[in-house]
Amino acid sequence: MIVELSHRVVEGMTTFPGIPGPKLGVHLSREDSRGMYAPGTEFHIGMITMAANTGTYVDTPFHRYAGGGDLSQVPLSKLADLPGLVVRSAGQRVVSLDRALDVRGRAVLIHTGWDRHFGTDAYAHGHPHLAPESAAWLAGQGPALVGIDSLNIDDTPPHGERPAHSILLRAGIPIVEHLTGLDALPDDGFRFHAAPPMVAGLGTFPVRAYAVVP
Repeated sequence: MIVELSHRVVEGMTTFPGIPGPKLGVHLSREDSRGMYAPGTEFHIGMITMAANTGTYVDTPFHRYAGGGDLSQVPLSKLADLPGLVVRSAGQRVVSLDRALDVRGRAVLIHTGWDRHFGTDAYAHGHPHLAPESAAWLAGQGPALVGIDSLNIDDTPPHGERPAHSILLRAGIPIVEHLTGLDALPDDGFRFHAAPPMVAGLGTFPVRAYAVVP
């Protein structure tokens, strides 16, 4: 079974307050293409203009650190076909992890249930986030990736620090934010995928996150 874990990207959507929504356009319409091909053959080539932090996306070290690996430099072994682990934390605004968990080499997905607010004003206010001390513990344990179904893995006061981003990305651990559908996954025993395009010079980009459940 394949479980969808991404939000749809649609015209004008809001992912994070202050980041503009995507704009969809057309480079080549079906009508215009008809004169370029044999009768009955037509194509559509679209265009999209968007911030890299749109929908469900991955943060790579370059997002936080100028010398960190960008989308083209993070290996697939940290983004695809990862053994998954879901941490259930509904009702916790500050998520602390059980330090008995075996997270090494795994995609650690934090299920808060906050994705139910995606697309509403409530999504941006009082969202759950990872405790800095848990981020530090994760960095020492060597997970492949960490994800959350919330606005941000950090608390987001204006001009505030972002300790979870700083700690995890410094350790070379990608972060996937704005996940959805984690309630449909078992606690473990699945494979997680969230690979972006290999774009040099960018630190973030939308992904089609999904899980394969036996």
